[in-house]
Amino acid sequence: MGQIYEDGLKKSTANYEPLSPLSFLLRSSQLYPEKTAIVYEDKRMSWREFYIECKKVASALDKEGVGFGDTVAAVLPNIPAMMVLHFAVPMVGAVLNAINVRLDADSIRFILQHGEAKVLFTDKEFSGAVKTALTAIEGVRVIDADDEHFKSGELVGSLTYDEFKALGSVEQEFDFPKDE
Repeated sequence: MGQIYEDGLKKSTANYEPLSPLSFLLRSSQLYPEKTAIVYEDKRMSWREFYIECKKVASALDKEGVGFGDTVAAVLPNIPAMMVLHFAVPMVGAVLNAINVRLDADSIRFILQHGEAKVLFTDKEFSGAVKTALTAIEGVRVIDADDEHFKSGELVGSLTYDEFKALGSVEQEFDFPKDE
């Protein structure tokens, strides 16, 4: 009986809209631009600000040569940069490999190599394990998302997150998934 209600209902703009985290982000930035999207310690970011930051990081990734099917890895705590990566990475069609921060250097090395990471975002909190993991890996661009609330450790990357983000442009447009 349900079949008769589906006759002639092929996907169209009238009855279908592909849903993805990216369309959620865009819609939230349009409908709630001044509402709070992220709260971290004393920092607050609106949906508009969050969308702009995601676009800048995605644009910087694109300029770095990261594209469809590439892997971007992250060894990060739950900080705003990690949230941004969950949206910026798929904007360029890449895959985010969020690596467990509790892993040892050998495990991190294996995951980076196996996943063929082109870029790694990390924080000085995990610099000991990450620095050791990187000793046997070439060709991975390392970006430090320096959490100001963690005081020890060292920066191991070639750029900070803010320097990397500054390479991007908010003007760049990205294709959203055509289907779920």
